[in-house]
Amino acid sequence: MCRKYLFLLILLLTLDVQAVDTILVNGKIVTVDDRFTITQALAIKSQRVVATGSNAEIRKLAIADTRVIDLKGRTVIPGLIDNHSHWIRAAEHDELRFDGVTSRAQAVQMLTLRVRSAKVGEWVSVLGGWSEEQFTDDPRGFSLAELDKLAPDTPLAVQSIYNHTYLNTAGLRAAKIDESSPNPPGGTIEKDASGKLTGVVRGAGGVAFVAERVPKLEAAARMANVRKLATYLNSMGITAWGDAGGRGMAAGHYAPYRELADKGELTVRVFWTTIRQPSTPEQVDQVLAEVATVKPFQGNDTMDHIGWGESVYSPITTQLLRAQKEVNPNGIRQMQRIAGALAQRGVYLNSHVEMNGPIEQFVTAYEELNKTTPIKGLRWSFSHLDQIDEQQLQRMKRLGMTAQIHSRPLIQGVLMHKVHGDAAWDMPPFRRVQDSGIVWGLGSDATAVTTSNPFYTLGFAVTGKMVGGHHVNRQSITREEALIAHTRSNAFILFQEGNLGSLQKGKYADLLVLDRDYLTVSADAIKDLKPMMTMIGGKVVYESMSEAKK
Repeated sequence: MCRKYLFLLILLLTLDVQAVDTILVNGKIVTVDDRFTITQALAIKSQRVVATGSNAEIRKLAIADTRVIDLKGRTVIPGLIDNHSHWIRAAEHDELRFDGVTSRAQAVQMLTLRVRSAKVGEWVSVLGGWSEEQFTDDPRGFSLAELDKLAPDTPLAVQSIYNHTYLNTAGLRAAKIDESSPNPPGGTIEKDASGKLTGVVRGAGGVAFVAERVPKLEAAARMANVRKLATYLNSMGITAWGDAGGRGMAAGHYAPYRELADKGELTVRVFWTTIRQPSTPEQVDQVLAEVATVKPFQGNDTMDHIGWGESVYSPITTQLLRAQKEVNPNGIRQMQRIAGALAQRGVYLNSHVEMNGPIEQFVTAYEELNKTTPIKGLRWSFSHLDQIDEQQLQRMKRLGMTAQIHSRPLIQGVLMHKVHGDAAWDMPPFRRVQDSGIVWGLGSDATAVTTSNPFYTLGFAVTGKMVGGHHVNRQSITREEALIAHTRSNAFILFQEGNLGSLQKGKYADLLVLDRDYLTVSADAIKDLKPMMTMIGGKVVYESMSEAKK
C-alpha cells in the first residue's frame, strides 16, 4: 500500500509540473544563474519558471492548452532590475523625455510636436534626464527667443539635469517670475546686462523652484500616467526597481501604484524606501519618532516597502558635480542618530554618498555604530560611490554592506571631467567595485540625472561612453558582469533573490525577448538593444508588433 500511494503521489506531482501555462522554445535562454547557464527553452507555470532545458525536454511538458512561443533563435534574458531610481515621483507629470536623444534638432522637433498637441494653458515640461553635452549636432541649450517662437502661448520648462531650467515667456509668466522676483534659495533667476530675464533659472534650488510651479496631475490623470509610465519602462526592459523617493514625496505618490499592485494590474515591480531628508536636529527628533513605528515588508511581490534612505540627513548630502573633501562632522552625528535607530529596529538603510572623503566619514560612522548595534545582515547600502577606493570597499564588505553604482556619467560625463579632472575617468569605478567581491548592482538614478534606459546603463558599464559617444570612463567591465549586476545582484539588494534576478526554477518568469543577442552584438550596440517582448510573471506586458512580425 505504501508503494502504491507513493507511486500515485509521484504521478500527481509529475502531472502538476507538466501542466505548464507557457513554454518558450528555439531560443538562447541566458539564465544568469550562478553558472551563467545558457539553454534552449523554458517552461512557465503559475507565474514562475518550472523548468529550463533543451527544446525536447521542455516540449514534453506541454499539454493541449499550453501556449508555445517559438523564439526563432532570439535571445532571452531576465527582466532588468534598477536598484535606484525615482520613477514613483515621475508619474506626477506627463513630461517629455530626451532619453538617448543625440540631436538637438530632434529635441526641438519633439518639443514642437508636444506643443502642438497641448491643451490651452497646459505646460510642456522636460524635467531633466538630458544635458547639452549629449547633442552631437549642436551642444547648446535653448534661448528665450527660440522657445517663444516655438511656443508663444504654451508654458515651457526644459530642465537640464539639476543644473538649470530654460523657460519661455509663457512659462515665466505661469511660474510668476519677473524682473522683481528674488532668487530662490540655492538658485539664481538669470538676467542680462540690462536687467531683463533671459529665461534661464540656474542652480539646484532654482531647478526645484521651477519644478514646483509646473502643475502636477490630478488623481485620475496620475493613475493613467502610472500605467503609461509602467508600459514605457516595460518597453525598455525594466521589470522591477528600487525607488529612492525624492523631493516632495507624499502618500499620494504611492497610492496609485499600490492600488494597481493590489489589483494585479501593475506591470512592473516596485520596492521602495522611505525618504525624509531632515535638515535640523529638531527634524531628526521627528524622524526618530517615525522610525520607532516603521514596519517594512508588509506589501507583496509586486510592491513592497523595504526600508529607509537616501539622503539621511540633508545638510551632508554630496553632489556629483561638486568636489567635496568632507562633510560637516556635526551632520555625520545627526545621520548616526537616525542610522542607529534603524539598526535597532533591524531596518535596511541606503545612504547617498559619492566622494572619497565623505565615504570615509560614512564608513567610519557605520563601523562605530556596528560596535554597539551590529548591522551585518541588514544589507545596508551606499548609493553612487563614485570615488570609493579598495580599502573602503573591503570595510563595507566586513559590515555586510552592498553597493549601488549608477550611470549618471551617461549625460554628465563631460561635466564631471570639467569638475574632477582626470579623476573622472574612474568615476564610478566599475572595475574596482567588481574586483572587490562586494555584492553590487547597476542602476540609473533616473529620472532627472540620467536616462531611464537600462541598455544605455549596460552599454556605459561596458564601453565607458556617454550618450552621444564621448568616452568618459575607463573602469569598464564585461557584458556578463554588467548583466549580473543589473539582474541577479540587484534582486539580492532589494531582498528579492528568491523571486527575481535569474531564470531558474521557482523564480518569477520576469524576462525579456531581445531583438538581437546581448552577448554577441558589438559593445557599442548594447545601448540600442530593445525588447521584442517583456514578461512579468509569465504574462506579456509589452510586445513590439513591428518586430514580432519579422
